[in-house]
Amino acid sequence: EVLTSWGVLLRAMAALGAYRCIECNREAAELYRDYQRGVLRISICKSCQKPVDKYIEYDPVIILINAILCKAQAYRHILFNTKINIHGKLCIFCLLCEAYLRWLQLQDSSQNIDPDDLIRYAKEWDFYRMFGIASLEQTSFLIGIFITLWWMRPEMLKTKSDFILLLKALLLSSYGKLLLIPAVIWEHDYTPLCLAFIKVFVLISNSQAIRVTLNLNRVLPWLAIFFGLILENGVVCLFQKLGWDV
Repeated sequence: EVLTSWGVLLRAMAALGAYRCIECNREAAELYRDYQRGVLRISICKSCQKPVDKYIEYDPVIILINAILCKAQAYRHILFNTKINIHGKLCIFCLLCEAYLRWLQLQDSSQNIDPDDLIRYAKEWDFYRMFGIASLEQTSFLIGIFITLWWMRPEMLKTKSDFILLLKALLLSSYGKLLLIPAVIWEHDYTPLCLAFIKVFVLISNSQAIRVTLNLNRVLPWLAIFFGLILENGVVCLFQKLGWDV
């Protein structure tokens, strides 16, 4: 039944030739073969002799758990063998979560409880400012990654579609930022430690996304992330020199 529900989506993907074996990352012509009358059979990769994509018959919850565990196979399934277009909305929502966290910390540090309309407007403007700062920092981080990868392996990012696919992978792999809201709601003495763990988890997910998308070893993705963090921190220092709370 699960295979049947994926049918329409997979046929659309077939026209694009975007299938990949989740085990060896080789291109595949199809994910399954339809023998009519509801009889479907998962295709076998000609290179590694394993199922091209076993996840097409898995429940989405299982796929999500495997993605959280940063399994390369789950990442390949999501990026290459499905048509998910929520990366833009997910990015905006993650930025809103980060802006809210910063705004909340800014309000905690302020002792002004004046209910005047001007004060409320200023607090609202602070949230928009935090959203803008978070967006610039995220953009700087991504630019640092792209520049490093383009400089180290220019053959990997030859076309516009290569850049778009990598950008999509990085945005989707930043889903860990959604945990910022529960960390703030259930505030306790270990909240700073939780925020640090969330940051590390997001970076690990970003590294795995780069590795899977470009079929690289483990070293280069981390090098790209390192330079991305340097550029991001440079933007933070710039804002601090301007006297802005970030």
